[in-house]
Amino acid sequence: MPKKLITLLILVFGFQSCQVAQKSDLFTIYLVRHSEKDLKSENEADPPLTKCGMKRSESLSRFLEDVKLDAVYSTDYNRTINTAKPTANSKELKIEKYNPRDLVGFSKLLIDAEKDVLVVGHSNTTGVLAGLLIGEELGEIDLDIYDRIYQVVINNKNGRLHVFHSPFECKE
Repeated sequence: MPKKLITLLILVFGFQSCQVAQKSDLFTIYLVRHSEKDLKSENEADPPLTKCGMKRSESLSRFLEDVKLDAVYSTDYNRTINTAKPTANSKELKIEKYNPRDLVGFSKLLIDAEKDVLVVGHSNTTGVLAGLLIGEELGEIDLDIYDRIYQVVINNKNGRLHVFHSPFECKE
């Protein structure tokens, strides 16, 4: 084989392998429980956030400030939407709604979408959804816990879970 043809083949295959290496099936899903809700609210079914809850939501936005997000998901409740809103606004993203009663279907949608996203849920959905994403059974979050940020890094449909504890403290 002539040297020029060998050189050309090396260049072509080298370029193709670089392109394959650049394509990544790596993406990250952040999951949080909504911020503190007003338990004294007259609207027991859909209470608003407390002042601390609003401040925690702003703190979450700052935590995710340098994180690339393609979408923000929330259930259709005031407390989850208002937890997601500061981050969605800072990223100029629309909040997309999901059904907390279909976590299996939603987990498949998230994995198939292969996007970096924030998901805001509830004490009885956030840990469970994180578990579905990594193929393990995780339970619900205690009702008094608001400081967890679940980071699920997915590579080739396999998830790895990291749990952060927000340094946010509210003094009302």
